[in-house]
Amino acid sequence: MEYSDSEIVSAMQNSNELVFEALFRFYYQRLCNYANTLLKDADESEEAVQQFFAGLWERRERFSVTLSVKSYLYKSVHNACLNKIKQNQMKQAHHERESKLETVSKSSTEQALVMKELEQQIALAIESLPEQCRLIFKLSRFEELKYAEIAGQLNLSVKTVENQMGKALRVMREKLNAYLPTLLTLLLLTHS
Repeated sequence: MEYSDSEIVSAMQNSNELVFEALFRFYYQRLCNYANTLLKDADESEEAVQQFFAGLWERRERFSVTLSVKSYLYKSVHNACLNKIKQNQMKQAHHERESKLETVSKSSTEQALVMKELEQQIALAIESLPEQCRLIFKLSRFEELKYAEIAGQLNLSVKTVENQMGKALRVMREKLNAYLPTLLTLLLLTHS
């Protein structure tokens, strides 16, 4: 690249599209290749790098680096890939849980009725949450958004999102505490 790190930082902070485009063109394929070494999936790698660059442009006015632009880009993509790996693991675990719950519900009519009751109680517990708390809970648990993403989407601080999630989880535990034995019984039946 023909720009120094300080020139790139300054240009980004001043919304210089030409410098951003040059940065993108110079590093895009290199970062995709690097991401692919972590994700082992070319499409996911490209998606991670594209999302990183989109976010970089959105945060351009706050863009700053301590070491070098190159180090910053690689470290950011590395972190994005680790987040994607974690997200994929969570999705896989969720699908496995869903699959087990499906098996449980199919194993007997009684279990299906118990599951329906439990699902209703969970839905009621979620609906009993205050509006903002409920929205944050749903974005976190059902949309699988990170706290920072939720904070950005709702124009809140990450700390507020954390506090609201803590409140939501406390309320959910309190409301569903009576159903814990039922849930444990269902889980034990799936393993027998």
